[in-house]
Amino acid sequence: MVLETFIGITGTVLGTFGALFIAYGAAIAIVELLARETRIRKQSYRDIRWTFTTRILIGLEFFVAADVIKTILEPTFQDLIILGSLVTIRTIVGYFLGKEVKELPEERKM
Repeated sequence: MVLETFIGITGTVLGTFGALFIAYGAAIAIVELLARETRIRKQSYRDIRWTFTTRILIGLEFFVAADVIKTILEPTFQDLIILGSLVTIRTIVGYFLGKEVKELPEERKM
């Protein structure tokens, strides 16, 4: 009972943190875009996209972790199929976003 509650809370916290991290990345990207458009800051669209993309990647990792932990509670066959589908989709999205990040210049990756 205590373990189920702990696992449920942990999964919810990880999922919430993933969503908040993506929202945080979106907020940063919006502020940077507005600063660029109003000429307050000279930052390229590529740099802004890199900032947002890296936040999305980290958020997706938290979503996958949350789904894996939540599936521990009720590992039915249907839950495992749903988990596998979600992990596959998020892995594919993560792969292509990661590929996009790798195309950026080395000095921006630090």
